[in-house]
Amino acid sequence: MTSTAWHAEDRQDLVAFLEEGFACAQACADCARICAGRVSFAGPGEGGVGHELRRQAVLCTEVCDATCAMLSEQAHQDEYGMRIQVEWCRAMCLECAHVCDRHEGARECAAACRTCARACSDFLAILG
Repeated sequence: MTSTAWHAEDRQDLVAFLEEGFACAQACADCARICAGRVSFAGPGEGGVGHELRRQAVLCTEVCDATCAMLSEQAHQDEYGMRIQVEWCRAMCLECAHVCDRHEGARECAAACRTCARACSDFLAILG
């Protein structure tokens, strides 16, 4: 399969595809930045939920960074590859948000993760 962007039926489809892709990439970048900050704040000495949050925030940061990079270079990606990456990002963000919910002081991280998951869902809807 090739990217939806290159086979759009009309200009409006192409514009919607690019807008949703950009919104998803931006949400991924924001989420990665906030999760990375959360990792720095959690510190290596925290145990229990703090350790779980740190681990999950690191994973979320890495997946969001990779997704943002992939969407920024979408001309070289096929639709299937984009779908898999964006679905993985959405799942990782939702999982990170759930972990953040159990950790006091991680509301900003949870909100960024949920925003990113919504942007991923919106972009997946455009992919079809």
